[in-house]
Order: sequence, then structure tokens, then C-alpha cells
Amino acid sequence: MRFRTPILQSGKTAAGIQIPDEIVEALGSGKRPAITVTIKGYTYRSTVAVMSGVYMVGVSAENRAAAGVAGGEVVDVDIQLDTAPREVTVPADFAAALDAAPKARASFSALSYSNKSWHVGQITGAKSDETRQRRIAKSIDMLTEGRGPR
Repeated sequence: MRFRTPILQSGKTAAGIQIPDEIVEALGSGKRPAITVTIKGYTYRSTVAVMSGVYMVGVSAENRAAAGVAGGEVVDVDIQLDTAPREVTVPADFAAALDAAPKARASFSALSYSNKSWHVGQITGAKSDETRQRRIAKSIDMLTEGRGPR
């Protein structure tokens, strides 16, 4: 489904687009469906959010750069229901640590896609091996204790 809308900018970095009510209703998957968003030929996966009663989807700095757009720009947007499974690729060193801690592995397996992504993102975002190993250990501790990521 295609519509035209401005990319709304809030503050220095936050940006998103408002999705018309009729588009979300036509998707037929509730108020927060998983979707693919295509702007200027660039497609990414996201989920509709409801903010102050308005349907929104974020357009991160990375996605704006890849699509070649900026906040305030009016763009054509294609949105489709995303029915593909959402899977997180677990780095080998984190997978090995999870395998060595069965309780942590069980906790990780039960997490939502976004919470799994949070753990993996913390690890893959480390700039040094020392930081990476420390973050793996922290995630294993959190998962073993059943604590949330935030």
C-alpha cells in the first residue's frame, strides 16, 4: 500500500512517518503489525507503533541514509505486512556462551525478537574484544538470573 507523507523530525535524531489509519486497518493484523517499509527503493523491517493515538513507524538515521532521505522531506512510502519469521543471528561466541549456560540458553530462547536483538546488538556493537567478552558475560548473567535487558 502506497501513500505520501513527510518524514517527521523530532529533536536532533528521532524521525518517523505517520501511517494513515486506513492503511493499518487494511493490513488486517491489529494495531501494531510487523511491516516492511520501502522508501525510494530501500526496504527495511519494522513494527507499527501507536503514539498518542497515531500510527507511526520510525525511520532511523541508518535507514534515512540508505534511502537517501532527510527529516522534513515528503516521500512516497510503500508498506506491506511482514509475515516472514523474525530471527536473530546469534554470533558464534555468544552462542557458545549460551550453550555453556543452559538456564541462560532457555531464557534467551523464550525472549521476544526485540529482546534477543537487544542482547545481540550489545555484543556486536562492542569496539574491542575485551568489551565484547564483558558484554557476553553480562548477558549470560542477566539471562541466568531471568532479568530483562533494560
